[in-house]
Amino acid sequence: MPIPFTPKPLALFLCLATYFISAQTPERSVLVKKIDQEIVLDGKLNEAFWQTANSADNFWQLFPTDSLKSTNETIVKIVYNDTHLLIGIEALAVDENFIVSSLKRDFSARTNDNVTVLFDTFRDGQNAFLFGVSAYGVQREGLISDRGAAINGFNLTWDTKWQSECIRFKDRFVIEMAIPFSSIKYPEGSQKWGFQTYRYDLQSNERSIWTNVDQNQIPINIGYYGALVFEEPLPASKMPIYLIPYVNGIISNNFNGEPISKKVTVGGDLKIPVGNSLNLDVTLNPDFSNVEVDDIITNLTRFEISLPEKRQFFIDNGDLFGNFGSFRDAIPFFSRRIGIAKDPSGNTIQNNIIGGIRLSGKLDQNWRIGVLNIQNQEDLQNQIASNNNSMFALQRKVFGQSQIGLFMVNRQTFKDYAFLKDTNRFNRVIGLDYNLNSANNKWLGKFYTHKSIQPDDRQGNLSAQANLVYNTRIWRFSSDWVFVDQDFRSDLGFIPRSGVFKSGTNMVRNFYPKKGNINSHQIDLLNLMWFQQDLDYQKTDHIFRLQYQLEFKNQSQLELNSKTQYVYLSNPFDPTRSVGGIPLPDSRGYNFGEWGIRYLSPYAKSFNFTSEISYGTFFNGTRFSYKGSALYRIQPIAVISLLWDYNRIELPKPYSSANLFLISPKFELTLNKNLFWSTLIQYSNLTDNFGINSRIQWRFAPLSDLYLVYNDNYYTQEFGPVFRSINLKLTYWLNL
Repeated sequence: MPIPFTPKPLALFLCLATYFISAQTPERSVLVKKIDQEIVLDGKLNEAFWQTANSADNFWQLFPTDSLKSTNETIVKIVYNDTHLLIGIEALAVDENFIVSSLKRDFSARTNDNVTVLFDTFRDGQNAFLFGVSAYGVQREGLISDRGAAINGFNLTWDTKWQSECIRFKDRFVIEMAIPFSSIKYPEGSQKWGFQTYRYDLQSNERSIWTNVDQNQIPINIGYYGALVFEEPLPASKMPIYLIPYVNGIISNNFNGEPISKKVTVGGDLKIPVGNSLNLDVTLNPDFSNVEVDDIITNLTRFEISLPEKRQFFIDNGDLFGNFGSFRDAIPFFSRRIGIAKDPSGNTIQNNIIGGIRLSGKLDQNWRIGVLNIQNQEDLQNQIASNNNSMFALQRKVFGQSQIGLFMVNRQTFKDYAFLKDTNRFNRVIGLDYNLNSANNKWLGKFYTHKSIQPDDRQGNLSAQANLVYNTRIWRFSSDWVFVDQDFRSDLGFIPRSGVFKSGTNMVRNFYPKKGNINSHQIDLLNLMWFQQDLDYQKTDHIFRLQYQLEFKNQSQLELNSKTQYVYLSNPFDPTRSVGGIPLPDSRGYNFGEWGIRYLSPYAKSFNFTSEISYGTFFNGTRFSYKGSALYRIQPIAVISLLWDYNRIELPKPYSSANLFLISPKFELTLNKNLFWSTLIQYSNLTDNFGINSRIQWRFAPLSDLYLVYNDNYYTQEFGPVFRSINLKLTYWLNL
């Protein structure tokens, strides 16, 4: 019996939007005085204006509780002049034994004594800028998107120019920050920003925050921000034009019989401000050889998995382009698709980008716009066409912190290629999304309808979702329905499976004991079902998971879980990917289940680890899994870590059994705040790869770097070289 499904999410959200939006809690604010003095950035806070500056203080605990004031006081003073926002921070401490992970930029807050400030400059509850400094004076900056409601809205890859200094004392550390108004976007004449600041105090095993946030939320959640009120309206941002040229010399050998390649490439980026709120980015012959390599993942499923974007050009306002659709089921635009392609054998290879432009940012308080156009290079040897990749996005804030957006994605070739199928000459996707978000993140939702258009266009080609979440300190309920038509296609998107209807429900109950070593614990029930369209909506997958998680007052965690799963194979499948292995037969259902236990040690310790063990049935056999990680810090100059993932799959004859190994040690050396050396080694017999990536980065000037990168890859089945390269790359930020 077919499951009736009519994608009418817009009708649903219009009925719910007004009802679910609740009022904000009383707002904390800081009056920011204007000064006309210059500042000596030395971390001493000895200028006269600091003595009269208003401050954000009286922090609340976020961990281990959310109902008490912080143990050690944090005082954040803020003033401004015509060019800079100036911040002075005094963080009282137990003693002088501050904890840091390393001297590397863009550190993780949870492994460093640090203070972070956040600014919602448009006060729209959607996006924010983040700046943080550790007790050793290391900087981090980032972008908060999608209201900061989840950790995937947090991105530290973004870079901008600003300055800070830090001094450590026996009972405190003091930070002085100078953030140029030209480094961030805000509306001209604005006098009020959303503002939040939080601190990780590892000595006291405590996290604290200025405006009180529920313990089950994350500190970046924009729904909880207070306000900065400026004494006078802010002038227009005088953001300069940035020219970022690069030169890269590379020697490589792909060991396929061709001669060793030696070449020098040049290119760069141009950043042009358009008013106070828009950016125009231009890239020519971009090179991403300095970007950190992707982590290898052991994938035992039948479907593709996504990897995070790490390329700087695609980061700024990346949420405006990438947050349409369902990030687990159907994303119409996935920037990782640009710059890669498949050769005739189906292997994923690099596809050079000729150039591109991007206009993105705010039109006013309520409207955001994004326009992207990228042209990739043809590769006739590998039968890869030159495609134009473009996207238009328009987004409007509605009902307080909610959003409605429309978009169009287009991938098209303008040249006839004999090897190119007619069905692949173009692909377009248009769509409308509504993101529901009430005050303080209590009600969340996602409702969308998308349609693809291609030369073999047929009736349908739809993708749709209706998702609603009720989220409080104690309870979290969610219900999710997703439909992806079998003819729906997005060449620039991420669609792990099409021709399915998915139904999902989730219930979480949180508990907060008042006594004992347990800080919190929760019960998590998850139920997911998939129904396949071309099988008359027969159920092909079903996952039911029961999970119990405990978090202790020392920040360690223990997790117990049990999972049952049903899989109907519509195509033959070999989960071991064994050479010459016999796949499991299709047109058959498999029931299996597993239990598992996971432990995370306190991550602030010099030595910390995670360990996870699971065992159960797997298709018509069994699977034992042991994975985890271990990390040791030699504060503050070195970090040594190891990640492992072992799977023992035993299937009855004649099907293949296998021992699957993934081992990944990493070594990081931070000689000072501007010189970093990291080496990552990855071995996986599932992907038949042994790889080495070693990077030396010298930041010789603000946002200007010299990289020396060595890559080496080998086959593991019959050990032999695959690809080897070494390159020297120089980038420099010029203010025009």
